[in-house]
Amino acid sequence: MESENKVAIVTGAIKGIGFAIALELSRSGVKCVLPYYDWLDSLESMHRYIRETGIDYYAIPADLTCHKDVKKVIHSAHERFGRLDILINNIERGGWPLVHGPYVPEQWNLEFKTTVTAKRYLFEEALPLLKAHGNGVVVNISSIAGLVGRSGPAGLVFNDCYSLSNKAIQSLTETWARLGAPEVRVNELMLGFVDTRHGPGTRGWEIMSRQEQKAIIDHILLQRTGRVEEVAKMVRFMVFEAGFMTGSIIRMDGGYILGGDKTAPMPSGVVEPGEPTFGGSVPAEGAVKKTRSKS
Repeated sequence: MESENKVAIVTGAIKGIGFAIALELSRSGVKCVLPYYDWLDSLESMHRYIRETGIDYYAIPADLTCHKDVKKVIHSAHERFGRLDILINNIERGGWPLVHGPYVPEQWNLEFKTTVTAKRYLFEEALPLLKAHGNGVVVNISSIAGLVGRSGPAGLVFNDCYSLSNKAIQSLTETWARLGAPEVRVNELMLGFVDTRHGPGTRGWEIMSRQEQKAIIDHILLQRTGRVEEVAKMVRFMVFEAGFMTGSIIRMDGGYILGGDKTAPMPSGVVEPGEPTFGGSVPAEGAVKKTRSKS
């Protein structure tokens, strides 16, 4: 896919990962439609940096858990730019056990509706436009919470509904890849701990003790959290370079899933050179035949 004249919807672009993705795409020449709803203290900053790219964009207030607002966003993208080529499905909501404590119904419903239902609304409303020019792309952003759940060092971070919601996204990615083919590619980027998403600088991270923070870092093979710029560059690759990939999941977690245990060097062993190693010595061919004749 070439970036010239392309149009993208990037959700969650007001700050953090979504903002980094929108900035990366804008710098590549993509016109971005940027729905926003909360974190309004970051709105002015988003406008300033996106405007500095010199590429046209459109920011629109919308509650993407509301089907009516999703339709408004899709209609606005088509009305303003005449097309839609890229959907970055970055909307989610996750409540840390450490922050929110036991679930109340409102929190559970909000996490599922934001992380799963809003993504579905966006995909289904955007699909006809994405198919129209025969080269559409959807990137679903998900979390390793769907794999690890509320366990290990991440147990303070990934709550139950957030975990099951992210596990559900894999099923949607595969189903949507079938629905979109061959005109639209649908892939998933599964993230681990990133600076602005479950990492340093977030409210939940600051609440954890240093020992709890260290336990998470020690469990990451690369011994650090990810940077939003790294995520944005991966999304750009998935949009523009991965032309033969659909229905796939790329895991970008610094090795958290593999755990903090390192592979030890290969031991020298105790078998001497020339010593039989499996089941004793091998009899000569004549001895084998003699044994068989007796039996």
